[in-house]
Amino acid sequence: MTKSLWLSSLIMVAECGSFTRAAERLGITQAAVSQHIQRLEAEFGSVLIRRPRKMELTPTGQKLLAYAREMQMARRRLLSSLEEDTPYRGDLTLATPGSIGLHIYPLLLQMQVEHPGLSIQHRFAPTADILSAVLERRAEFGLVTSKPDDLRLATRRFASEALSLVVPAEQAGTGWDDLMRLGFIDHPDGRDMAMRLLSRRYPGCSVAALPVKGFSNQIGLILEPVALGLGFTVLPHFAVQAFARQAAIRVVTGTPQVMDTLWLIHRAEWPLSARARYVLGRLAEQTRTAPDP
Repeated sequence: MTKSLWLSSLIMVAECGSFTRAAERLGITQAAVSQHIQRLEAEFGSVLIRRPRKMELTPTGQKLLAYAREMQMARRRLLSSLEEDTPYRGDLTLATPGSIGLHIYPLLLQMQVEHPGLSIQHRFAPTADILSAVLERRAEFGLVTSKPDDLRLATRRFASEALSLVVPAEQAGTGWDDLMRLGFIDHPDGRDMAMRLLSRRYPGCSVAALPVKGFSNQIGLILEPVALGLGFTVLPHFAVQAFARQAAIRVVTGTPQVMDTLWLIHRAEWPLSARARYVLGRLAEQTRTAPDP
């Protein structure tokens, strides 16, 4: 016999006002209902005041009844969440780096417009924070730019993203001397990205010698000074594609390209929910159809 049965009897007695009707509703004997109430009273003290025509809950009984109803509702919510794993309803949490985050955010909003029962919480974060969020179940899945070596995580390739050299739209020359005169708009990953791309595009030139003309740690703002002609920068392709004023910037095409892989991660022991699979399918379609830089 468990406390959940005792509490169920308490709820029914309070609703029906008698042991007999409570027993009928529960499909058990009146003696069993009486025994359940006695067990509660043995553990918590007086629960019911028994009168000839009416029973009344004591203060302890009222507190136990409130607790019992909370437990009953929690169980119903649990069963509902286990049974209703649908693609278009429920909560979904995910975390991504800034570039792919800017690219997918409008589609995440669109999916919520299409399916009002779907609630998506999207967090921009660096790789270390994304890993922690997924491992601690604060995010159902994440996208990261380096493949993690952790057996608790399921990992697969999600998309590829090129690094882009971005200059003001009116900038004609894109030789090394032109870039030196223009100056570099830095950001938290700016030097690393510039080294990886420019050292290949301009072999023998010193990336460390580039004059810095500005800095921003907000991914959505890094291209603003470039658009105003204040410098150039190197950013992942999806961040460039998401910039609103495309006419004010220009991506310098060339070889070799530097490509990064975006990895999808989630807890290995838990399958993705139906809504996570739905959202990922829509996101994968958008990244596949994104134009090459």
